[in-house]
Amino acid sequence: MAVRLAAIRRLVVGSQGFAARFRRAGEADVEAAIRRLSAVQLDSISAVDRAHRLTLTARVGAFPTGTVPQLLRDGRVFEYWAHEVSLLPIELWPHFRQTMSGGGHWGIHDRALRLHGDLVEPILARIRAEGPLASRDFEDRGGGGMWNWKPSKMVLDALWDQGVLAIAGRRGFQRSYDLSERVIPKQWLDAPVPTEAETLRTWAVLAVRAHGALTEAAIREHWRLKGGRARVQPHLDALVADGRLEALEPDDGGTPFYVLPGTELDGDPAPPVLVSPFDNLLWDRRLLERLFGFKHVIEVYKREPERVYGYYVLPLLAGDRFLGRADLKADRAEGILRIRKFTPEPRTRGNVEAKLEKAAARLARVLGLERLERAPG
Repeated sequence: MAVRLAAIRRLVVGSQGFAARFRRAGEADVEAAIRRLSAVQLDSISAVDRAHRLTLTARVGAFPTGTVPQLLRDGRVFEYWAHEVSLLPIELWPHFRQTMSGGGHWGIHDRALRLHGDLVEPILARIRAEGPLASRDFEDRGGGGMWNWKPSKMVLDALWDQGVLAIAGRRGFQRSYDLSERVIPKQWLDAPVPTEAETLRTWAVLAVRAHGALTEAAIREHWRLKGGRARVQPHLDALVADGRLEALEPDDGGTPFYVLPGTELDGDPAPPVLVSPFDNLLWDRRLLERLFGFKHVIEVYKREPERVYGYYVLPLLAGDRFLGRADLKADRAEGILRIRKFTPEPRTRGNVEAKLEKAAARLARVLGLERLERAPG
């Protein structure tokens, strides 16, 4: 019997854990949220707040800016390529070792080591002697020395990509690099490297647990897995056969969804929440459109005349529907969260303005801003 798509949508929403009330969170809350989501995307834009903070505060509440750097320094989470650069639970480190020992994620990293291999040992020697260093610590010091910023930064990133270095925290938003053996706990650093089958099956279960229900394509998108359906589908079939996942046929006639065994096909409605444009819920745009009828657009990289909704736009979610898109700006000097533009979705019902006000007020409080200000029009 086909499962109603609406029930799957409610399950997905209810699995996100969006917080209805303001509260303050500690390190353990943030660490647990990262583990529950399995990966949290990082992004440098701070028009409202950093992407990972928006994703996490929407679920756990306000927490100090030093919390995530401390979790990185303590080896409780780590930073690596998953769905883009992400914060990851520390126990997943062994599952990325095969990737680290491969050809790297970007040709620029391989090229950096070919062109600037002479910098590798001096960089590692300085880090061994001085502890965690950022790329700016290797800038040319005016003496015509070896530390040209771009080559050293490229080599640092290449060594991080290979797992030789790990991110030991951040200064502002700039990475601090240290030797992996001084950042990653020994039990994970020395753990056996899982087979590809073990890793793909682990990642599939974690992605499904994080979202409540996912398609095969959405599981791939969660981890940005290469190789297409042919690489992933056999492992999903094996997980179903082993009883670790269940496959559901939805009533829209589309591809099946995978859920954890015994999952109740429903979920609590979301409180009004302004969702980061890089939130996990929004990662698979085809799935988002299929489940919610919502076409997610990120316009921050467009020229201003080409933007329809605004620069840094957070979708407004309430219940199990997206109600509109808010272009926001945090004016920290004035203590104001500015709603520069709000575009409601077609055919929205209910008191959308009140829901926007409630979601924006919570966000302002999380950001430590004193008031809201709405642009006219």
